[in-house]
Amino acid sequence: MNAAMFYDVGDVRYIETDVPEIGPGELLIKIDTALTCGTDVKTYKRGHPLLLQNAPSLFGHEYAGTIAEVGKGVEGFEEGLRVVATNSAPCGTCFFCKRGRPNLCPQLKSTLVNGAFAEYIRVPEAVVRWNTHRIPDSLSFRDAALTEPLACVVHGIEEAEIRLGDTVVVIGAGPIGQMMIMLAKKSGASTIVASDLAELRREMALKSGADRVIDPSNEDPVAAVKELTDGYGADVVIEAVGLPKTWEQAVEMTRNAGTTVLFGGAASGTTFEVDTGRFHYGQLTIKGVFHLTPRHVEQALNLLIAGDIDPDILISHEMPLSEVKEALEMMGRGESMKIAIKP
Repeated sequence: MNAAMFYDVGDVRYIETDVPEIGPGELLIKIDTALTCGTDVKTYKRGHPLLLQNAPSLFGHEYAGTIAEVGKGVEGFEEGLRVVATNSAPCGTCFFCKRGRPNLCPQLKSTLVNGAFAEYIRVPEAVVRWNTHRIPDSLSFRDAALTEPLACVVHGIEEAEIRLGDTVVVIGAGPIGQMMIMLAKKSGASTIVASDLAELRREMALKSGADRVIDPSNEDPVAAVKELTDGYGADVVIEAVGLPKTWEQAVEMTRNAGTTVLFGGAASGTTFEVDTGRFHYGQLTIKGVFHLTPRHVEQALNLLIAGDIDPDILISHEMPLSEVKEALEMMGRGESMKIAIKP
């Protein structure tokens, strides 16, 4: 099969390699559409200690396609079915799974699915069991491939606990931020503010439902939010960038007794500072939110089927598999939203 292979930072090659072999309980999916992701861009630029522990390696993890082969013992799936699957799955029995936090299950690391930028992908048994779903004919492969990132956003919005009439700020208007805006609006937010350096993303944020956009290179985002809220700050602030600086900025934008959701993953080992007086006497709620659960995957797919998310805002270009490297560079420069990769 043809595939995009990661060899080193900045070194992605279009090569021919073996079609993956599957074992009991597994599926082989012929990919119709894979999507680029911010994590893919970070991986391309600096590697990834978890997703790409060994190089050369296949990569890419947002995809949808048709079942090409069914492993022994698999029930409920057959060759030819249109499906979407996520990039990991919990065990269902560990400490965190039993406490309703399967997104923190240690098994996630051993079930990682990588290799969507290829013609075929192997889906491990746990992912088949927990996080693989049929796609109705009414939903395109391209749109269905949004299921995994949208499931993460569904989790983030759930934790944000947005109330009717709330003012919500989203820092970072990439595809994740755009989906945050869409779901925040559907959750009852009356005013949504989006902050991003890229002009394209600010324009898309307005189409997604933002009432006001901020260019941090031209104005102080914290001051702008305070001015919009009579000096109080926003009820809910969602950080979708993953930098200590914007984590701190998010807390500063949040009103007393408000909620800050730190959704963007900052590099391990970095730290951020919070004023203890403000945190305590302001009764702030600061939440870290990571990944998804099987319940969120089902909810995300249902949102896509119902047409409650606009994929045309989230996916701006389509490119062939041979041009994955160019697609990642383009997305990294802020010149696109997600790019649909067609094998």
